[in-house]
Amino acid sequence: MNYSERGFMSSMPPVVKNLIIINVIMLLIAWVAETTFQVDLNRILGLYSPNSPSFRPYQFVTHMFMHGGLFHLFFNMFALYMFGRILEQVWGGKRFLIYYLATGLGAAAIHLLVNYLHLHSIQNDAIAMLNTPSPQSFAAFVTKHFPDYYDQVYTKFLDNWFASPTNPVFIEQASIYTQQLIQLQIDIPTVGASGAVYGVLLAFGMLFPNTILMLLIPPIPIKAKWMVIIYGGLELFLGLTQPGSNIAHFAHLGGMIFGFILIKYWRTRKDMFY
Repeated sequence: MNYSERGFMSSMPPVVKNLIIINVIMLLIAWVAETTFQVDLNRILGLYSPNSPSFRPYQFVTHMFMHGGLFHLFFNMFALYMFGRILEQVWGGKRFLIYYLATGLGAAAIHLLVNYLHLHSIQNDAIAMLNTPSPQSFAAFVTKHFPDYYDQVYTKFLDNWFASPTNPVFIEQASIYTQQLIQLQIDIPTVGASGAVYGVLLAFGMLFPNTILMLLIPPIPIKAKWMVIIYGGLELFLGLTQPGSNIAHFAHLGGMIFGFILIKYWRTRKDMFY
């Protein structure tokens, strides 16, 4: 290791450094497990909905240390390094770790709540569709809730059903497909430290609101408080307009919400951070 590498590592306070190391190690372990043993650790340690047979309580913690790939890991750890090290220097390691874990757990709770509401909406639409089954209503149901699966799975089936709309065989098959799609939605795991990282971003914006930051895309200067507001507003917009997205937008918002509550609580106890 050369001098610059030692300087880079030594510039990080211990909690941030160890969090980054653990996340990198877990990505490597997940890669080895999948390529060598055909074991997908993301499907074991990722967070499932409580009504999934794959749900385990420990996943509330373990999902924060799993990532969907190198870029997912890089952007989360880069943000943790940029903002987390400053927060740890101000708060100290113990308080920062409590904050990081609390916002990660809060993000998971909000994500599961929103997923539950979304799933409940899907189930209600499924019941309404199956009460008066038709190829038109089934096509509308799949298009609304599962558009990615429409062409690859259901086009041929729907073509046949449109040709014979009262055929009970097709009606029964639509019911089976509907159950499979709902179960597929239930059995999608969530991974990543993004909820906690968004909590870290929120904290930086609250503690250092007028600090000028340089965005990567687009490369313009912006005050930390405005960046937090923009990111929060964007996540809210995307969460409302893209329900069921592969990106857990409400988990990001959950990390920010719990971070805001925790900081406000600490301040009421007159714990000054700066």
